[in-house]
Amino acid sequence: MTKKDLEIVYRQNLELDIIEYIAQKKNVSQRKAMDIYYNSKLSEQIQTGRLGIDNLDAKYLAEDLIENEPGLFESK
Repeated sequence: MTKKDLEIVYRQNLELDIIEYIAQKKNVSQRKAMDIYYNSKLSEQIQTGRLGIDNLDAKYLAEDLIENEPGLFESK
């Protein structure tokens, strides 16, 4: 396994941890939590590796998303 492969696995696990935390914290389904996450700026930042944000703790990142993007939690 190469370093790039490991980075991909780490990023995927980070995303899963964020989604799980959102689902538990906001009492929503995994599907809704995924929708929230993948429609957030955080998702884009993690995917691109911008700002080294993908090296932060999943719980911290999820809390930041909940606090700074409340519009994503409104029912559509």
